[in-house]
Amino acid sequence: MRSAFLRTLTELAEQDDRINLIVGDLGFGVVERFAERFPRRFVNAGVAEQNMTGIAAGMARCGKIVFTYSLGNFPTLRCLEQIRNDVCYHNANVKIVSVGGGFAYGALGASHHATEDVAIMRALPRMTVIAPGDTIEAKYATRALVDCEGPAYLRLGRSGEPIVHTEGCDFAVGKAIRVLEGGDVTLISSGTMLHAAVQAAQALVRDGVRARVLSMHTIKPLDMEAIFSAAKETSAIFTIEEHSIVGGLGSAVAEVLAESSDRRVVFKRIGIPPEFSSVTGSQEFLKDHFLLSPGGISQAVADFLGVFPSDKRMAASCH
Repeated sequence: MRSAFLRTLTELAEQDDRINLIVGDLGFGVVERFAERFPRRFVNAGVAEQNMTGIAAGMARCGKIVFTYSLGNFPTLRCLEQIRNDVCYHNANVKIVSVGGGFAYGALGASHHATEDVAIMRALPRMTVIAPGDTIEAKYATRALVDCEGPAYLRLGRSGEPIVHTEGCDFAVGKAIRVLEGGDVTLISSGTMLHAAVQAAQALVRDGVRARVLSMHTIKPLDMEAIFSAAKETSAIFTIEEHSIVGGLGSAVAEVLAESSDRRVVFKRIGIPPEFSSVTGSQEFLKDHFLLSPGGISQAVADFLGVFPSDKRMAASCH
């Protein structure tokens, strides 16, 4: 995703000289093309994310469209005060980009596990929050954010994410993409969990469960119409995210359902427990550990619906 983002940003900068990029002393190997092509619009702020954000806010107030770029929690949590007071309070046209959401930097431990960022950024006034599902969505999201006035947060995977959309997709900020049709249950995915959600839906078909899959790439503003349709047309909704189940996609959808007059739909959040991980390892290892693999997701859905025989459900609960 990061390559798709930077490639698209460079293409857009060719057409719009307001676009600037500020990095926190990383990304070399992928940012060189932008830096070489636009040396006066590229700044390496060093390991100083608070300064990076303050610089971006000042430039935005001068009419620039400024993207800040760093990994994991560093462009969000480390400089949260600057984001809140400098960017959001002044409605500055700053786009905060984090590469490596969730467990992308899993082997580096809890300090690099970006598992609360969506919750925190979603709570900030005036902030748009986008977590694309694959490289195609990342490309369209980058384009959309250039045209979207005001603060925004773009949460990207690190690299090697499977492509779900084989062609272009109908991407619009605040509008979910229906990836698979299904009338029994709905799987709502955000970020890099989209491919796993699709695979889980395909596995559920073998158990007689037809799952609709929505890519909820925009977590704020949320596509409430898509949620209401799912609640009306399917019997259960499951949210799937590589993020804490507190405050992220699951909480956002739960808030919508709780305030709806029609609450007949069954609802469950699938994600990371609100605690620091006691294990470290690769992203795939940690996703397997927290049952965020396609098999873990389909098992959780089936168990919740009571699809499997009791002996299989018992075996799953002992996993």
